[in-house]
Amino acid sequence: MPVALLALAIGAFGIGTTEFVMMGVLPQAAADFGVSIPSAGYLITGYALGVVVGAPLLTAAAVRLPRKTMLLAMMTLFTLGNLLFSLSPNQEFGVLFRFVAGLPHGAFFGAGAVVASSLVEPGNRAKAVSMMFLGLTLANVVGVPLGTLLGQQVGWRATFGVVAGIGVLAIAAIAKLVPHQGRPAEASLRGELGAFRRPQVWLALAIVTVGMGGVFASLSYVAPMLTDVAGYAPRNVTLLLALAGVGMTIGNLLGGRLADRALMPSLYFALFALAAVLAIFTITAHSKIGAAVTIFAVGVAGFMIGPMMQTRIMQKAGGTPSLVSAAVQSAFNIANSIGAYLGGLAIAGGLGLVAPNMVGAILSVLGLSIATVSGVLDRRQAAVPALAEA
Repeated sequence: MPVALLALAIGAFGIGTTEFVMMGVLPQAAADFGVSIPSAGYLITGYALGVVVGAPLLTAAAVRLPRKTMLLAMMTLFTLGNLLFSLSPNQEFGVLFRFVAGLPHGAFFGAGAVVASSLVEPGNRAKAVSMMFLGLTLANVVGVPLGTLLGQQVGWRATFGVVAGIGVLAIAAIAKLVPHQGRPAEASLRGELGAFRRPQVWLALAIVTVGMGGVFASLSYVAPMLTDVAGYAPRNVTLLLALAGVGMTIGNLLGGRLADRALMPSLYFALFALAAVLAIFTITAHSKIGAAVTIFAVGVAGFMIGPMMQTRIMQKAGGTPSLVSAAVQSAFNIANSIGAYLGGLAIAGGLGLVAPNMVGAILSVLGLSIATVSGVLDRRQAAVPALAEA
């Protein structure tokens, strides 16, 4: 694999850390700002909103920039947002700077996925994309636990100061290792938007939004499941979340390799496996060993889907992949919101703390249904030229 993928993975590691470590240091930030933990939750919401807004807008604004320049600009904005957040004087500025830090998230991954796939032969493109996303999954194994520990021992501001330092390192690595890409041929906003006229692009975004919503329905409430249902002490939750992160890392790498061999059959398998594992989690959540094994399996099955869908949507976008590639990140964050919301409704409705797992299983089955429709359309479109030649 090209060494340039390391630079992209460093950027992904920084982005993954800043996105998820906020959950670990939320109590410290709330105390520092003098607000309740629910109010401090807006720091998480602000980042997610930045991702959803920034992915299409920044990609559209920079559509004619060389992709290396785009990557450098997005990582610079990321670094600035995190540095300002670490210096926030109050909650209001904190939410604003978290929003700023989230803006380049989707645009970076969108441009990075296109660059990663361009550096290798066609048969290795999904694997290359998964190598970039390896940084994102490793953030859950290394960055988030260490960042949480640093925040608890030194203060949450130190955590995000270090994240800004990772951003500086990513900028240097991209500048040094990523080859000049040149301006995208015939790039235009109209051409990028034209990709959204393709039904398969919308089906791909729907698969991400609904199917991955199943992962987030479960993981959003995994901490109380582990403590109140499985019986783990709160201090063990961080280690179990790191175990889930290891599963995510393995799933990401496995998904990239399977996608290069047979993308759609692999996607069907991943969504079916995710639905099955989440359904099983409603039972194994009552056992310490069962919960640990299953949370690992959720990470593997759920994050196999990421490189598959990033590759799928770039294929269906044709020659204008940047905007739809970035839109996948918006879809992931919408999936996060939908999954967490529906899982919360199940708990509030009196169905118990394990109910989000069944909600997740249902969402994954719906995602599999959408993927099946997409596959049927593929086969029909392939059959039309064959009939014409006959």
